Amino acid sequence: MVTTTTRTKRAKSQRAGASPARWASYAGAVFAVAWIATQLFYFAQIAAWNYVNPPSTAFMRSDAWRLSQDRPGLSIQHTWVSYDQISRNLKRAIIASEDANFATNNGYETDAILQAWEKNKARGKIVAGGSTITQQLARNLFLSREKSYIRKGQELIITWMLETLMDKERIFEIYLNSVEWGNGVYGAEAAARYYFRTSAAKLTAGQSARLAVMLPRPKYFDEHRNSAYLTQRARIIARRMGAAELPD
Repeated sequence: MVTTTTRTKRAKSQRAGASPARWASYAGAVFAVAWIATQLFYFAQIAAWNYVNPPSTAFMRSDAWRLSQDRPGLSIQHTWVSYDQISRNLKRAIIASEDANFATNNGYETDAILQAWEKNKARGKIVAGGSTITQQLARNLFLSREKSYIRKGQELIITWMLETLMDKERIFEIYLNSVEWGNGVYGAEAAARYYFRTSAAKLTAGQSARLAVMLPRPKYFDEHRNSAYLTQRARIIARRMGAAELPD
């Protein structure tokens, strides 16, 4: 005969055995709900930005906090201007330097991603991402500077959202107004004022080429404005600008 005490012990044992599985299932469900909620948040934000301009980006907010801790005398420099108030020279220079097929691609360049993968594998760490202009915007708007494959996966999802919900001109307008150009310097207007004491609308071809070359390493080139590489690369970009196709 099975006593009451035995049955109680057996029930407790069964509950204890099932508990880890239940907790794992619960944790997985919570993670899935949180992930879906995050994607919906990104989707809603991007949809809204077809009609209103983003007030800031993840990179700006991160930089603002860093400057407040390390260099309290500095603050974020950022002034939004419309697409038509940005020099065509700068638009062509950035496309020539960063993403030659921007006007026609779907936000991804498979060959560039595969090349970056091979380079990272050879180096044993992430040193390249093969990012298009849209991918760069996805990262700047929502993500961190951390280099990881998880972040890259999220970047690709946000890139799809941007390309689905926005036309190319709007994507480029937000990019031009939010991309980092130096220590606390964000957007074309702030960069034009900071480096050349002019407006984004009046940037020359040479000035635009230099700004375009700075984009992969803006803080470095802010501190090394007389870099021989910067000058040489800017000349190459200036020669390519005429062939750059702007989005309609």
